[in-house]
Amino acid sequence: MLVVGELINASRKDIAAAIEAQNKEEIKKVASDQVQAGADFVDVNAGVFVGQEADYLQWLVETVQDAVDTPCCIDSPDPVAIEKALAVHKGTAMINSISLEKERYEALLPLVTGTDLKIVALCMSDEGMPETCDERVKIADKLINSLIQKNVSIGSIYVDPLVQPISTNSTFGLEFLNAIQKIMTSFPGVHTICGLSNISYGLPLRKHINQNFAVMAIAKGLDGLIINPLDKRMMANIIAAETMAGRDNYCMNYLKAYRNKKFEF
Repeated sequence: MLVVGELINASRKDIAAAIEAQNKEEIKKVASDQVQAGADFVDVNAGVFVGQEADYLQWLVETVQDAVDTPCCIDSPDPVAIEKALAVHKGTAMINSISLEKERYEALLPLVTGTDLKIVALCMSDEGMPETCDERVKIADKLINSLIQKNVSIGSIYVDPLVQPISTNSTFGLEFLNAIQKIMTSFPGVHTICGLSNISYGLPLRKHINQNFAVMAIAKGLDGLIINPLDKRMMANIIAAETMAGRDNYCMNYLKAYRNKKFEF
C-alpha cells in the first residue's frame, strides 16, 4: 500500500497559519510525524493562497524535504505552481492531479509527458462528477491511454475514481468499489488511489466509516491511499486488510507490525 500523508494542506487552519508565518519547524514536525507513522509521500497543498500558491508550494517542498528523505505529492491543478515546486524537489514526485477536464488536462499534460513522475489521474470530466462505475471506468480508460501515448509508464499512473459522500446517495460507496475492481482488472499494471474521507461527509463517527471503507476498497484492489497516517487504527486496518487480500507473503508484514506494537491503540 502506498500511503500519502494528507496533513500538510492549507485548507487546515493550523497549516495555513504556519505557511503564512513561514513557520518551518511546524511544517517539518508534521512532515516527520507522518513519515514516522508510515507515509511514503508527503502531500503539500497551498491552494487557498490565491496569487501566492506557487511560491508557498515551492517553500513547502523545500521545508518538507529538509526534514525527511521522502518525496512529496504536489497537490495543485496549476501547472505553474507544480513546475515551480518540481524545480526544487528531490527524487520522483507525485502530481495530484490531472483530470479529463479540458482546461486542466491541456495545462498539465505537457508537464508530465515523457517523465517518470507519479501521476494521480482523477476521474473527473467536463461532464461533471461521475456517479456510476461505468462512468468512472470510461474516464479512467481515456486518461490512462492518453498518458501512455505521452510516454508515461502505466506503473506511474494512479487512478482516483473519486469518492463521493454516501450520505447523499446510498449507491456511491458500491459504485466506487466496483470501479476500483474494474480498473485494476482491465488495466494491468495501473494503480488506484483515493482520498477516502469524502465517503463519510455529513455523518457522525466519520473515522469508523473511513476505516471500514478502506478495508473494503483494499479487498477490491486499491493500492494507494491519501490519508492521515497518524490514525493508528486506520494504519493497522490497512496492514490487516492487505494480509487478507493476499498481498503479504507468509503474513510477514502483519507479524512485523505485531512485533512493533502497531495493533496497540
